[in-house]
Amino acid sequence: MRSQATYFGANGWLLEIADLRVLVDPWLSGPLVFPPGAWMLRGELPHPWPVPENLDLLLLTQGLADHCHQPSLKLLPRDLPVVGSAAAANVVNRLGFEQIETLKPGETCTFKGLSIEATAGAAVPNVENGYLLDWSDGSLYLEPHGVLDPKLASRPVDTVITPVIDLGLPLAGNFITGASVLPDLIQRFTPRTVLASTTGGDVTFSGLISTLLQGATIKEQPDPRVVIPVPGEPFGLEAHTASPETIHTAKP
Repeated sequence: MRSQATYFGANGWLLEIADLRVLVDPWLSGPLVFPPGAWMLRGELPHPWPVPENLDLLLLTQGLADHCHQPSLKLLPRDLPVVGSAAAANVVNRLGFEQIETLKPGETCTFKGLSIEATAGAAVPNVENGYLLDWSDGSLYLEPHGVLDPKLASRPVDTVITPVIDLGLPLAGNFITGASVLPDLIQRFTPRTVLASTTGGDVTFSGLISTLLQGATIKEQPDPRVVIPVPGEPFGLEAHTASPETIHTAKP
């Protein structure tokens, strides 16, 4: 199987790696509503996404609604294995998923040849997860808020999935710090490709937080390795064995 990643907008991805189909933080259909209600924040996808077929694993970074979108999770088979943060594990447990592996930052598990290391992610307010994934001919780092675990050692990583902008609210500060962390991510991992995540997919928002965000300052950090993925279109991931002449770079 060729390694590739397909973006669904927001935090959702389908990773086809290690001969596995791994669904990450899916929001596939229906509105996204944050507590205490739609008046606070409501998101709408431009169109629903079909549930990917033949899934092997569900990988969840956080337990919040934009990572554990319960209407989307309810569309998945309950015997689908899950790896997730403690908060995410609580959500899928309540929904009746049968095989749940909970990882805290620093813990590792292996699923059918895919090594999964949980890293310290965003504090929302409890510290959630990023993931460092390794398989026989590839590696990938994923964290949806632009957080780099200071305990991670420098090492080559083929692909990084991260937001590439800073975004925050007046007085509250940035809750997405992709632009600020991007230079450190590149120095730490020297990735071949950085796939922009979290803020894409033509999602529309309404509500109080959306109104405040309209006046927010957005900081960007351009880099030639950054690729803006087209939702729904698979993007090929380079393997360890790729020659320098075939490594993909894209315009920011």
